Amino acid sequence: MKQPNILVTGTPGVGKTHLSKRVAEKLGFKWQNVSEIANQNGFVEEYDEEFECPVLDEDKLLDHLEPIMQEGGNVVEYHSSEFFPERWFQAVYVVRCSTSLLYERLQARGYNDRKVKSNMECEIFQIPLDEAKDSYRSEIIVELQSDTEADLDGNVKLISDWLEHWRSANEGKKQ
Repeated sequence: MKQPNILVTGTPGVGKTHLSKRVAEKLGFKWQNVSEIANQNGFVEEYDEEFECPVLDEDKLLDHLEPIMQEGGNVVEYHSSEFFPERWFQAVYVVRCSTSLLYERLQARGYNDRKVKSNMECEIFQIPLDEAKDSYRSEIIVELQSDTEADLDGNVKLISDWLEHWRSANEGKKQ
Protein backbone atom coordinates (compact mmCIF):
# COMPACT_ATOMS: atom_id res chain seq x y z
CA MET A 1 0.00 0.00 0.00
CA LYS A 2 1.35 3.40 -1.01
CA GLN A 3 1.62 5.95 1.81
CA PRO A 4 -0.45 9.15 1.72
CA ASN A 5 0.93 12.65 1.21
CA ILE A 6 0.32 15.40 3.75
CA LEU A 7 0.37 19.16 3.18
CA VAL A 8 1.29 21.51 6.04
CA THR A 9 0.50 25.14 5.27
CA GLY A 10 0.04 28.42 7.11
CA THR A 11 1.36 31.93 7.53
CA PRO A 12 5.15 32.26 7.89
CA GLY A 13 6.08 31.97 11.57
CA VAL A 14 3.18 29.81 12.77
CA GLY A 15 5.29 26.66 13.23
CA LYS A 16 5.00 24.74 9.94
CA THR A 17 8.65 23.72 9.86
CA HIS A 18 8.76 22.37 13.42
CA LEU A 19 5.57 20.41 12.85
CA SER A 20 6.60 19.10 9.42
CA LYS A 21 10.00 17.91 10.61
CA ARG A 22 8.53 16.18 13.67
CA VAL A 23 5.73 14.53 11.69
CA ALA A 24 8.06 13.34 8.93
CA GLU A 25 10.47 11.91 11.51
CA LYS A 26 7.75 10.18 13.54
CA LEU A 27 5.97 8.72 10.50
CA GLY A 28 9.09 7.86 8.52
CA PHE A 29 7.93 10.18 5.72
CA LYS A 30 10.07 12.47 3.56
CA TRP A 31 9.95 16.17 4.46
CA GLN A 32 9.57 18.37 1.39
CA ASN A 33 10.39 21.99 2.25
CA VAL A 34 9.12 23.77 -0.87
CA SER A 35 11.12 26.95 -0.26
CA GLU A 36 14.37 24.97 -0.02
CA ILE A 37 13.49 22.86 -3.07
CA ALA A 38 12.78 25.99 -5.11
CA ASN A 39 16.02 27.67 -4.05
CA GLN A 40 18.21 24.60 -4.53
CA ASN A 41 16.81 23.86 -8.00
CA GLY A 42 16.50 27.38 -9.39
CA PHE A 43 12.69 27.39 -9.41
CA VAL A 44 12.66 31.09 -8.56
CA GLU A 45 11.52 33.51 -11.26
CA GLU A 46 12.47 36.70 -9.43
CA TYR A 47 12.91 38.23 -6.00
CA ASP A 48 10.21 40.48 -4.59
CA GLU A 49 12.22 43.30 -2.98
CA GLU A 50 9.17 44.84 -1.31
CA PHE A 51 8.26 41.67 0.62
CA GLU A 52 11.78 40.23 0.69
CA CYS A 53 10.80 36.87 -0.73
CA PRO A 54 11.33 34.81 -3.87
CA VAL A 55 8.63 34.41 -6.52
CA LEU A 56 8.37 30.74 -7.49
CA ASP A 57 8.32 29.28 -10.98
CA GLU A 58 5.36 27.10 -10.06
CA ASP A 59 5.40 25.05 -13.29
CA LYS A 60 9.02 23.96 -12.84
CA LEU A 61 8.41 23.25 -9.15
CA LEU A 62 5.33 21.14 -9.85
CA ASP A 63 7.09 19.23 -12.64
CA HIS A 64 9.93 18.46 -10.20
CA LEU A 65 7.58 17.36 -7.41
CA GLU A 66 5.19 15.24 -9.53
CA PRO A 67 7.22 11.97 -9.48
CA ILE A 68 8.09 12.48 -5.80
CA MET A 69 4.42 12.93 -4.90
CA GLN A 70 3.43 9.83 -6.89
CA GLU A 71 5.66 7.76 -4.61
CA GLY A 72 3.69 8.87 -1.52
CA GLY A 73 4.94 9.26 2.03
CA ASN A 74 5.66 13.00 1.84
CA VAL A 75 5.07 15.86 4.24
CA VAL A 76 5.02 18.96 2.05
CA GLU A 77 5.51 22.31 3.76
CA TYR A 78 4.78 25.71 2.24
CA HIS A 79 2.97 28.92 3.19
CA SER A 80 0.74 28.77 0.12
CA SER A 81 -1.35 25.83 -1.05
CA GLU A 82 -3.53 26.92 -3.94
CA PHE A 83 -1.21 25.86 -6.79
CA PHE A 84 -0.66 22.27 -5.66
CA PRO A 85 -2.92 19.68 -7.34
CA GLU A 86 -5.62 18.39 -5.02
CA ARG A 87 -4.88 14.79 -6.09
CA TRP A 88 -1.49 14.99 -4.38
CA PHE A 89 -2.81 15.15 -0.81
CA GLN A 90 -4.85 12.95 1.46
CA ALA A 91 -4.63 15.45 4.34
CA VAL A 92 -4.11 19.22 4.53
CA TYR A 93 -3.13 20.78 7.86
CA VAL A 94 -3.40 24.55 8.24
CA VAL A 95 -1.24 25.70 11.13
CA ARG A 96 -2.37 28.80 13.07
CA CYS A 97 -1.04 30.68 16.07
CA SER A 98 -2.07 33.63 18.21
CA THR A 99 -1.29 36.97 16.63
CA SER A 100 0.69 38.24 19.62
CA LEU A 101 2.97 35.21 19.45
CA LEU A 102 3.20 35.41 15.66
CA TYR A 103 4.25 39.06 15.90
CA GLU A 104 7.06 38.11 18.30
CA ARG A 105 8.21 35.27 16.04
CA LEU A 106 8.27 37.47 12.92
CA GLN A 107 10.16 40.23 14.76
CA ALA A 108 12.70 37.65 15.96
CA ARG A 109 13.27 36.63 12.33
CA GLY A 110 14.29 40.20 11.55
CA TYR A 111 11.51 40.80 9.03
CA ASN A 112 11.02 44.42 7.98
CA ASP A 113 7.89 46.25 9.12
CA ARG A 114 6.09 45.78 5.80
CA LYS A 115 6.71 42.03 5.80
CA VAL A 116 5.62 41.71 9.45
CA LYS A 117 2.44 43.67 8.73
CA SER A 118 1.68 41.61 5.61
CA ASN A 119 2.14 38.30 7.43
CA MET A 120 0.11 39.49 10.41
CA GLU A 121 -2.75 40.46 8.07
CA CYS A 122 -2.43 37.06 6.40
CA GLU A 123 -2.99 35.34 9.74
CA ILE A 124 -5.70 37.71 10.96
CA PHE A 125 -7.71 37.32 7.76
CA GLN A 126 -6.94 33.55 7.69
CA ILE A 127 -5.66 33.67 4.10
CA PRO A 128 -3.91 30.25 4.24
CA LEU A 129 -7.05 28.61 5.66
CA ASP A 130 -9.29 30.18 3.01
CA GLU A 131 -6.80 29.20 0.29
CA ALA A 132 -6.90 25.60 1.49
CA LYS A 133 -10.71 25.63 1.65
CA ASP A 134 -10.85 26.95 -1.92
CA SER A 135 -8.39 24.33 -3.18
CA TYR A 136 -9.16 21.07 -1.35
CA ARG A 137 -12.13 19.02 -0.16
CA SER A 138 -13.28 20.19 3.25
CA GLU A 139 -13.09 16.68 4.72
CA ILE A 140 -9.28 16.56 4.31
CA ILE A 141 -8.58 20.01 5.84
CA VAL A 142 -7.73 20.32 9.53
CA GLU A 143 -6.90 23.56 11.32
CA LEU A 144 -4.22 23.23 14.02
CA GLN A 145 -3.26 25.67 16.76
CA SER A 146 0.50 25.97 17.37
CA ASP A 147 1.28 28.33 20.23
CA THR A 148 3.11 26.01 22.62
CA GLU A 149 5.28 22.91 22.75
CA ALA A 150 2.23 21.06 24.10
CA ASP A 151 0.28 22.15 20.99
CA LEU A 152 3.10 20.82 18.82
CA ASP A 153 3.13 17.47 20.64
CA GLY A 154 -0.66 17.23 20.36
CA ASN A 155 -0.57 18.06 16.66
CA VAL A 156 2.05 15.39 15.97
CA LYS A 157 -0.12 12.86 17.82
CA LEU A 158 -3.25 13.96 15.94
CA ILE A 159 -1.52 13.49 12.58
CA SER A 160 -0.05 10.13 13.68
CA ASP A 161 -3.52 9.00 14.73
CA TRP A 162 -4.93 10.20 11.40
CA LEU A 163 -2.32 8.11 9.55
CA GLU A 164 -3.25 4.98 11.51
CA HIS A 165 -6.91 5.55 10.68
CA TRP A 166 -6.04 6.21 7.02
CA ARG A 167 -4.01 3.01 6.83
CA SER A 168 -6.85 0.97 8.34
CA ALA A 169 -9.40 2.49 5.97
CA ASN A 170 -7.18 1.96 2.91
CA GLU A 171 -5.72 -1.46 3.72
CA GLY A 172 -6.01 -3.70 0.71
CA LYS A 173 -7.13 -0.91 -1.62
CA LYS A 174 -5.23 -0.52 -4.85
CA GLN A 175 -3.71 2.97 -4.98
